[in-house]
Amino acid sequence: MAMTLDSERKFLPGVIGRIEAMLAAIPHALPLLALRIAIAVPFYKSGLTKWDGFLQLSNGARYLFTQEFKLHIFGNLVAYPYPIAAATLAGIGEIVLPILLVLGIGTRFAALGILAMTAVIQITVPEGWANFHLPWAAMALMLVVFGGGAISLDRLLGRSAR
Repeated sequence: MAMTLDSERKFLPGVIGRIEAMLAAIPHALPLLALRIAIAVPFYKSGLTKWDGFLQLSNGARYLFTQEFKLHIFGNLVAYPYPIAAATLAGIGEIVLPILLVLGIGTRFAALGILAMTAVIQITVPEGWANFHLPWAAMALMLVVFGGGAISLDRLLGRSAR
C-alpha cells in the first residue's frame, strides 16, 4: 500500500520524534563517562612517554622541553621557563589527571587541569588547534561544567551535584 503525501507528512515527524525521545532517554552518565575516557587516553599516553621509571624524566622529554618546545606568545618564540620543572609537572599531570578522570575522582578539578594543560599545549603547538586542542578543550570544559556523572567515584562519595 502506497503512502499518500499527507500520511508521509504525519509519519515522518512521528518517527523522528520517537527517535529523539529514545536518544534523550540515554542516561547522562554514559556520555560523561565516554568523555572522561576520551580525554584521558591521549594525555595518559603522552604522559607515559615522559618517564623512564618512577619520577625519572625521559631523555626525550628533557630534550623536547629544553630544546624543541617554545611558547608562541604575541608572534615571538619564548623558551620554556624552568624547562625541566615544566616537563616534570607536565609528565605528572599527564599521568595523574587522566587516572582521576577515568575513576571520576575530583572530576571537575582534574578536567580543569587538563584544560589548563591544553591551553599551554596550544601556545606551544599552535597549528594543532583544530584537530586536537579544540576537541580536548571542549571535552574538558564539558567535564568542568557537568562533573563526572552518576558513574563516578565523586558520585559514590557524595561529592558531585549532578
